[in-house]
Amino acid sequence: MSSTKARILEVAAELVANSPDGDVSTRAVCEAAGVGAPALYRHFGDKEGLLSAVVDHGYEKYLTTKRSRRPGTDPIQDLRDGWDTHTDFALRNPNLYRLMNSPAMRTPPAAALESHRILTADLRRAAEQGKLRLAPELAAQMIMSANVGVSLMLVSRPTTFTDETLSRRIRDAVHAVVFTPEAMGPETTSAGDEETGAEDEETGAEDVLPATATHLAALLRRTPRPDFTPGESALLGEWLDRLSNTTPE
Repeated sequence: MSSTKARILEVAAELVANSPDGDVSTRAVCEAAGVGAPALYRHFGDKEGLLSAVVDHGYEKYLTTKRSRRPGTDPIQDLRDGWDTHTDFALRNPNLYRLMNSPAMRTPPAAALESHRILTADLRRAAEQGKLRLAPELAAQMIMSANVGVSLMLVSRPTTFTDETLSRRIRDAVHAVVFTPEAMGPETTSAGDEETGAEDEETGAEDVLPATATHLAALLRRTPRPDFTPGESALLGEWLDRLSNTTPE
C-alpha cells in the first residue's frame, strides 16, 4: 500500500470514529490528509470504496484474532465465544460497526464476508460432531442475522437497550434452536420434565431427522464416498440439505 493511500485510510478511519453520526465527507478526508480529490478517487474509486476500505481496515485487527485462533475441541464453545467477541467489537467501535452494516453499502465489505465464512466453518465442525439441527449454511445465516441485529440495537439505541445480559440471552435462545439439546447441555433438557415430557416425545422425531441429515451431509462432505459418482454425490447432498432445513409442520 502506498504511503498516500495509507495516509488517506488512516485519516478517514479517525474521522469516522470521531464523527457524531459516523459519516464523513470526501472533502473533509482530503483536507485532513493533505491530498487532492483526484488522489482519493484514484486509490478508492468513490466514497463507498473509501468507506468499505475503512471498514476492512478497522475490522482487520478483530479478524486477525479469529484467523489465529486454533479451533477448540468443542465447536459450540467456540461459537459462543465468537458471538461474544462480535458483540464486544461492535460496542468498542460503534461508528465503524454501523457503517459496516449500513444499507448504503451496496457491496458488502470483504471483512463481513470473511467473518461469515469463519462462522460457517465453525458450524460445519459442529455438524461433523452431530451437534447441529440444520444445515451449517442456514444456521450461519440465523446466527449472523441475530448477532448483527442485537449488536446494532446496542450501539444505535444504548438508552433503550440497557440490559447487559441481552446479547448472551439472545445468543443462547438462537443457539437452542440451531444446536441439538445434547450439545446445549443437560440444563436444556431436564427443566420441566414432568410437564413437557409428552410434548418432547411427540416432537422428538421431527427434531431427529434434520439433525441426522445435517450430520450425515457434513461427514460425506468431509470424506466423500468413492462408491458414488460425482453426480450421485451432488444429488445425495441436495437431498440431505433439504432434509436438514425441513421445518416442523
